[in-house]
Amino acid sequence: MRTLHVAEGTPEAAVLVDGASVAAVGPYEELAAAHPDARVRRWPGILTPGLLNVYGPELLEGTYHPDPREADRYGTEPIGGERARAVFRTDPSRLGASARRGVQRLFAHGTVAVAGELRARPVIDTVRRAGLAIARRPERLQGPVSLSPTPLVLLPPLTKDGPARFAIFDVTDRAELVRRGASTCVATVVEGRLVYRAR
Repeated sequence: MRTLHVAEGTPEAAVLVDGASVAAVGPYEELAAAHPDARVRRWPGILTPGLLNVYGPELLEGTYHPDPREADRYGTEPIGGERARAVFRTDPSRLGASARRGVQRLFAHGTVAVAGELRARPVIDTVRRAGLAIARRPERLQGPVSLSPTPLVLLPPLTKDGPARFAIFDVTDRAELVRRGASTCVATVVEGRLVYRAR
C-alpha cells in the first residue's frame, strides 16, 4: 500500500512512498487527489530529506549505548572514551547490541545516513540491516561528536524513484531546526519503513 506523508509546515513537499522508493514529491492536495487510495500520515513540523551524521565510527564503534537493563551500572546516556573501550574489551559481543541501540538513537535524531569508515563487522552488519546510507566523510569535521552535530547536514532533496529516506522535525522552518537541533525529530523513514516515531 502506498503511503502519503505530509507535514503541516511543508504541505508543498508531501512525499508519496511506494515500498522502499519515493513514488512522487509535490503539493499534498495534488498527490492526495491523484492517489486517493494512499494511506495518509500527517505530521507536525517540517518534512526534510533527513540528516547525515558524519560521526558514524565514533558513535557506533567508539561509544557504548547501554541497555536500559544496565541503567544501574552504566546509566542511560551513551558512554565514550576509555570507559566504552573497557566495556568492549571485557565483552566484545556487546559491540553489535550497542550499535543496534546506537542506530535507534540516530533514527530518533532524524539521521538517515552516516559518514566515516566503519571497520567492525557487527557494526557494518547493523548499519546495513537498518538501511542507513553510508556517505563520504567531509575532509574537515566541525564540532564535537554528537547525535545532533553542529552544523546539521541535510541530505539532497527527495526525488521520484529515489530511496524513501527522510525525517520530520517538529519545528516551523529550517532555521528553527538549526537552532533547536535534531532532537526535535518526530519521525524517521528509511527504505519506506517508519523506523522511528516520537511518542
